[in-house]
Amino acid sequence: MSKRDYYEVLGVSKGAEKAELKKAYRRLAMKNHPDRNPDDKEAEQRFKEAKEAYEVLSDPQKRQMYDQYGHAGVDQSMGGGAGGFGGGEDFNDIFGDIFGDIFGGGGRRGGGGRRQARGNDLQYNLEISLEEAVRGVEKEIKVPTYVNCDTCDGDGAKPGSGTTTCTTCAGQGAVRMSQGFFSVQQTCPDCQGTGQMIKDPCGDCHGQGRVHKTKELKVTIPAGIDDGMRVRLTGEGEAGGPGAIAGDLYVQVYVKEHPIFKRDGVNLYCEVPLSFVTATLGGKLDVPTLEGKVALTIPAETQTGRLFRLKGKGVKGVRSSMVGDLLCRVILETPVKLNKKQKELLEEFQQTVNDSDGKNSPKQKSWFDGVKKFWDAMTS
Repeated sequence: MSKRDYYEVLGVSKGAEKAELKKAYRRLAMKNHPDRNPDDKEAEQRFKEAKEAYEVLSDPQKRQMYDQYGHAGVDQSMGGGAGGFGGGEDFNDIFGDIFGDIFGGGGRRGGGGRRQARGNDLQYNLEISLEEAVRGVEKEIKVPTYVNCDTCDGDGAKPGSGTTTCTTCAGQGAVRMSQGFFSVQQTCPDCQGTGQMIKDPCGDCHGQGRVHKTKELKVTIPAGIDDGMRVRLTGEGEAGGPGAIAGDLYVQVYVKEHPIFKRDGVNLYCEVPLSFVTATLGGKLDVPTLEGKVALTIPAETQTGRLFRLKGKGVKGVRSSMVGDLLCRVILETPVKLNKKQKELLEEFQQTVNDSDGKNSPKQKSWFDGVKKFWDAMTS
């Protein structure tokens, strides 16, 4: 039975780069792996075929021979065809990367096969005021977490005792496991990938290389930050295992509700109470901004709900140079707790409005005219 073209097997062109070859092989290997397709001989054959194709094409010398002479140029170097296990320069690495989950181990490894057990990332919720969010602020926070043990400097061994080479993996941090015809490299279960064993554990961290502590940190909140954004503090998360890097700390920002302003992106909004005298005759109002008060001119005959825009009195975004606006909505306030004289003056005023035949209240007149037409239509 003739073999299929290796490029055809992986579904790539002859000019495919190494990364493309690896991606194609990962996809086929995951799809056709025997553990995912028990008792499926066709899937097993496709898996072997993809493995053989990647083994040749990922090796520059074998690929050159294959491109020049076809299958005849690589049959001997394959050590007997699909059963061989010579592989390209990163053939073993890709097995650990793809199938670590199938064999119950894995994780990325550092130099010499040692796994870097990076510490966990942490999140800290920080509540700030709107003014602090707009202007920026530096805050001191306290974060309970795991940090490197000072006594053993994070290696888990009692000072002066050192470590010994792990006898299970011979210091490699990984062991080879076999399952049927398939073999894969896995993190050593005894030393957890470090390649070293602790002979005399540190008395403070009990060999863990880290202890629980509350860290006091300063975090700089940039000007313009908005509710829900977060600030990343690299390396300030939880300490990892011996010799590993720490995780990161993410400070989640929550902006407290403001008594006057509401924020929407780079714009601020506020409601301004307006007396009916000022609304009718016009005038000036002192409006608050984050930079101080500003005089707002109210034209005569202003209706409730009108929106006034104050340019450049909003917020400068954290990722933008644009400054937003302050939008003031005027809300007409009805007078309350009137005395007898005030009521008499209003009643006299209302009489003059009634005598104007709707000229002073055009919207009211239009509405009542519409109501009258509606009732006439209903009764006719």
